[in-house]
Amino acid sequence: MSALAVARLDLKRLAVRPFAWTLAGIALAMMAWQFLLGVSTFLHAQPTLPGAATEPGFVDAVVSPYLLNYIQLCLIIAPLITMQALAGERRSQRLALLTASGASGAGIVLGKFAARLVFVWLLLVVVATLPLVLSGATHPDWGQFGAALILSALCVAALTAIGIACSAFTPEPALAATAALLIGEGLSLIDAGVRITGGDGGWLGYLALHTHLAPAMRGLVRSEDIVYFLIVIVLALALAVRRVASERERD
Repeated sequence: MSALAVARLDLKRLAVRPFAWTLAGIALAMMAWQFLLGVSTFLHAQPTLPGAATEPGFVDAVVSPYLLNYIQLCLIIAPLITMQALAGERRSQRLALLTASGASGAGIVLGKFAARLVFVWLLLVVVATLPLVLSGATHPDWGQFGAALILSALCVAALTAIGIACSAFTPEPALAATAALLIGEGLSLIDAGVRITGGDGGWLGYLALHTHLAPAMRGLVRSEDIVYFLIVIVLALALAVRRVASERERD
């Protein structure tokens, strides 16, 4: 069984599970409310802002904080949607069936990751359509919007990969979700800790998610930010593949 077959099977399972639909509905409702609050604040601030309402400030004032809110929400969504990926399969003995069907460790992990990534990216696409509804009235800076969207997609992919790795190393889905949530929150809070202590960042600041998201929210896509998220994704998936492969060999 290839990674594509595993991904297709997992997507079908997600499509028929009420949990995935409920999670998506709650997330989209929260994001719609956040967007309306952002637009309302932006409109009330217009009399005090220089320039017309059609300036690219709409992206700075509304869209960038809006996408950052989605990333903060994904700190919870990613652990919840990935906790069953491998830990749940292991508990229900379906992981042994996958390995018995000829699926390799890499195929299982990549398939599980791809299915969950489709879920969080589809949510991101729906979330991104709300600012597009107002594009005719606000004339956003498309370059800045695209940069923010690209790095947001990479960030949620990294959080999903971390969730898959935690699911590979824990025996229970609840433990996997807890571990992924703690790691994600840790990466999110490092930057705040560095700023509170008055440090200049350094290698500790480089680990923070905000360090690599802030430039993109201003319209700047840096190669070091892309490399950071790719390293997180590859490292997390490599650890998960090694774990699943070792279980496959032991069985």
